[in-house]
Amino acid sequence: MLVRNRMVRRFVRSIRHRSDLAEKRGLSIIEERPIIKLKKNPRVSAIEMQQVRTLFRTAEKAVAQGKIEEAERLFIQALTIDPTACDVRAELAKLYLTSDREPKAEALYKELLQTQDDVSFHANLGLAYYRQSKFVDACRSYQEALNRDPKTPDRSAALGRACIAAQRFEEAAPLLEKAVARTSRSTELLHLLAECYLQLGHKDRAEETYRRINRLEPYDEAVKAKMVELAKV
Repeated sequence: MLVRNRMVRRFVRSIRHRSDLAEKRGLSIIEERPIIKLKKNPRVSAIEMQQVRTLFRTAEKAVAQGKIEEAERLFIQALTIDPTACDVRAELAKLYLTSDREPKAEALYKELLQTQDDVSFHANLGLAYYRQSKFVDACRSYQEALNRDPKTPDRSAALGRACIAAQRFEEAAPLLEKAVARTSRSTELLHLLAECYLQLGHKDRAEETYRRINRLEPYDEAVKAKMVELAKV
């Protein structure tokens, strides 16, 4: 158990160290020359692939059962066999994100994005930044996700939230308007949009947005109070 725990810690430290070095270099991607490796015995490679698949499936079952530490150990064990297994790295990163270990998730998603430009990696990196109150970085990652998937309202909503947290209200308003247009019954987004309008001094728009919320939730007394307050201004 001590050896396994040491292996886990060493693996995570190596990821964060490489990520920190990349940040110091400005996150620039440098083209590397291909390294010629000795060919493996095909039989050995097949055995290793089967081991990775078995560990991956077992780890997924552990996640479903809420056995987070066991799942982490199994994912890392799979990566010691095949460090290039992107699906294993992605699931480990998601595990860190869902178990409130955002710095580890951030480091892993940064590494994943150096080799695979996946929209979900950008979005999850944005979430890892957001939860650490790195709102400017979150805006940048969410923007990358939106650029690759502009038709999904969740992308606009996530970027809008991050912009509000970063005090970028002028940027947040059109993003939230776009998201609300596609999910018109989301009172959460409507509340964010109304507050955004208030920050920008658009009283009429804020009042109209609160009316929309009131039609969806007629018994929300706080919304009614807001409407009364705005009517007096």
